[in-house]
Amino acid sequence: QVQLVESGGGLVRPGGSLRLTCAASVSTFRIYDMSWYRQAPGKQRELVATITNANSTKYADSVKGRSTISRDNAKNTVDLQMNSLKPEDTAVYYCKIIAGDSRFQYQYWGEGTQVTVSS
Repeated sequence: QVQLVESGGGLVRPGGSLRLTCAASVSTFRIYDMSWYRQAPGKQRELVATITNANSTKYADSVKGRSTISRDNAKNTVDLQMNSLKPEDTAVYYCKIIAGDSRFQYQYWGEGTQVTVSS
């Protein structure tokens, strides 16, 4: 059984910062990629950032330079530090992991945490 729990969302003023955390319970599975996605009202879910188990990272152009994704493999957590937040960053943020064994890997999603950027 795999469970993902996100935390750290909330209301922040433009220019402010937030740190999102996703904690994964994965039993005996190994975690591969860990990612953050977001979905704004009326829009498709989009990738924000990904970090591989080799700590290689990728960011959406919209957050590049303002956000940092990091992971703690001992704790099975992935964080997203977001700075210089803009109203257009308002969305529900979802954690996604790829986990499994050497034969099969699966993707798992968290339930999401709301981030609202508003004055």
